[in-house]
Amino acid sequence: MGNLADRIEMHLKRIIEQSTEGFITLQRGILAEEFSCAPSQINYVLETRFSIDRGYLVESRRGGGGYLRIVRLSFSDDEEFQSIMKQLIGNQLTENRTNDLLQRLFEDEIVTRREEEIIKTILHRDSLGAENIKTNSLRAHIMKRILLTLGREDLH
Repeated sequence: MGNLADRIEMHLKRIIEQSTEGFITLQRGILAEEFSCAPSQINYVLETRFSIDRGYLVESRRGGGGYLRIVRLSFSDDEEFQSIMKQLIGNQLTENRTNDLLQRLFEDEIVTRREEEIIKTILHRDSLGAENIKTNSLRAHIMKRILLTLGREDLH
């Protein structure tokens, strides 16, 4: 059934999906007990699997009455989507962040699995040259152009 991080991720995504509010609130310690792991393992999952690039906002308060709130970000219209994605991309985009963004676009059914893989291939370091600042700038520019195309009404 996969490793511990995968199981925690799937558990949290299932709870978020079932939530009518679009977010969940829980306690890190209780979740760690549930999975028989250290709270740092929960932190790892939150940092790597629930980032803004992947479409989540994590709010955290530590201490005795502390909590975790995981919010699934959604976009009500194309304009809002375009604006948020451009802010996330910025002027440079690493390959890892590209893959996170593409995973999110797939999960939100904005791109198909095939389109996701095509874009990954185009933006891969082997296609663009070595991973460096120029490559990251080029990748960001290309990704912004792809998003503009995805947002075109005449192509839907």
